[in-house]
Amino acid sequence: MQNDEVIWQVIRHKHCSFMSKIETGIFCRNPYNVTGICNRSSCPLANSRYATIRDHDGVFYLYMKTIERAHMPNKLWERVKLPRNYEKALEIIDKHLMYWPKFLVHKTKQRLTKMTQMRIRMRKLALKTREKIMTTPRKEKKREARREEKAEKAAVLDKSIERELLERLKKGVYGDAYKDIYNYPFDKYQKVLEGEEMQLDTEREEEEEQEPEIEYVEGYDELEEEDDIEDFAGFSIDNSHADDDNVGSDEVAEAVTRKRERKESAFASRRFEKDEPAAKSKKKPRVLVEVEHEDSGVRQKAVH
Repeated sequence: MQNDEVIWQVIRHKHCSFMSKIETGIFCRNPYNVTGICNRSSCPLANSRYATIRDHDGVFYLYMKTIERAHMPNKLWERVKLPRNYEKALEIIDKHLMYWPKFLVHKTKQRLTKMTQMRIRMRKLALKTREKIMTTPRKEKKREARREEKAEKAAVLDKSIERELLERLKKGVYGDAYKDIYNYPFDKYQKVLEGEEMQLDTEREEEEEQEPEIEYVEGYDELEEEDDIEDFAGFSIDNSHADDDNVGSDEVAEAVTRKRERKESAFASRRFEKDEPAAKSKKKPRVLVEVEHEDSGVRQKAVH
């Protein structure tokens, strides 16, 4: 049979794992303690009839222990959920603790009041936006600063090497063996070439977008026929008229005469080739031809 006085004498004067002694007093760390103070009336281990309130994720529960369930540790505490309304919660406490000691009922209601006020303050603090102060060790700051300096130096060196190699490749220092020089990645060089090709394409597109220039050329060069030229055969050329207005007509007449003489010479040569075999077999009589020029008035004789 359980004896509360024996249990209290053992706990108080010998050893209790929940006891915490400090300068201001002796406190109890047991979660079921209704006041948090280590004394005979508030100890949950030395009282076979006990009641308290606990919080589970913002929900309050009323816990009650009786001597009838002392032989069943798994069913030692009876739990009742309390509503969020403070007045209704007090009514439920009065209902379940109607015949209990007045001291225990008062301490239970007092604990409910404190926990309700604490929940209200927590909700207000959660709604406020406050700055969170973070501390970083001095060694970590120095280490990060050194790493940043090294990274910046490496980046500058890589950029300078890349720029120098690209300039050498453009100047043609390495010739065709540009793929293996200093283990330079071919992808970077290919990227530069593609950038230059894109620049050329953009320049061509800009040239195409510009308005086309208007040019004037001479026409009917290839469409002239010999029949049209023969129409000028009957015109006589007068060298004495060399005015500025007749310069174009004189050039046309000279071109016509040249073409006519060229045509006559070609025709005479073909005729001579046809008559050459007959001349070998039969001798032709000589023919005297006189040619008189109008300008000089001199006659020339030719024998054929």
